[in-house]
Amino acid sequence: MSRNILFALWCTAQAALMSFSATADTLPPVAIAIHAGAGTMNRHDMDRQTEAQIRGVLLEAVQKGHSVLRLGGTSLDAVQAAVTHLEDSPFFNAGRGAVFNADGKNEMDASIMDGSGLQAGAVAGVHNIRNPILLARKVMTDSPHVMLMGEGALVFAREHEIEFAEDDYFYTEQRWEQLQKAKLQGSDKSAGANWQYPDRWMSTVGAVALDSHGNLAAATSTGGMTNKSYGRVGDSPIIGAGTYADNRSCAVSATGHGEYFIRATVARDICARMQFQGVSLQQAADAVVMGELVKMGGTGGIVSVDHKGNIALVFNTEGMYRASVNTAGDIQVAIYQDDDAVAEATP
Repeated sequence: MSRNILFALWCTAQAALMSFSATADTLPPVAIAIHAGAGTMNRHDMDRQTEAQIRGVLLEAVQKGHSVLRLGGTSLDAVQAAVTHLEDSPFFNAGRGAVFNADGKNEMDASIMDGSGLQAGAVAGVHNIRNPILLARKVMTDSPHVMLMGEGALVFAREHEIEFAEDDYFYTEQRWEQLQKAKLQGSDKSAGANWQYPDRWMSTVGAVALDSHGNLAAATSTGGMTNKSYGRVGDSPIIGAGTYADNRSCAVSATGHGEYFIRATVARDICARMQFQGVSLQQAADAVVMGELVKMGGTGGIVSVDHKGNIALVFNTEGMYRASVNTAGDIQVAIYQDDDAVAEATP
């Protein structure tokens, strides 16, 4: 190949890179926030290596979602990218890291919502689905329904070529030990009994995003509660409780004691306060998470973003795994209530 041809190819590549950079820099503001569970999190309970690994996964997940947005992609694609990355990690209670139910099975729930038209999809009580959030989105796009559960959801998954995984893919020693401890202490006697355990937190994963088209989206995925029985389903797959998105207000993904989040319709309440009371996102989130939930005895938190790109990360527990990229491109990764968040500018 001649030098002239090589030079021409090099020039073409440089022009493409410059075009991409210009496009990314001139897009309207975008923003994304993620979470991976809230609860009792103390620095002395986690070794530095594990903490560093968890922070690393959070950073990777939020960057994956933000990369979609910087390329002009949709908020739906962004939250899906972030949540699938979290589902693929054994650290968090979703997908690969899902907890075990009373029968020693991984039983997962997920939901996703598009704020541009209030379309939504959800699945509950599914087994062996590698990435439940992908199945939830398929329910939204390829079925007339909002939620499918159990065996029916699995049939739908096979029909639409959603990836399955064997039981050993979901097995982690930590999750199995949590199940054994829960059984010994009888945590199946009530929905919230195992919240008293020092190694128990409300580990759900989720993401919210605003794209350059002005559209909002939210997604949430979970393995539920350790040792859960009787077909228990929490807030994560319930639109309005654990997940909600509306372009007129905000997008919310929740993590916490699901029974309370369902009763308080937490995600929808935050959006409704913005829409009908005219309050800010931060005011709405604080009123619900730090006010209504606390009055009821509910614990947990939310990540949210509004139609202007404002982000609110609110929780009434000692910590919440979280990360965000604001409209200025600044990244934050944090775990504890008093965390000095890692912050940096996006490249």
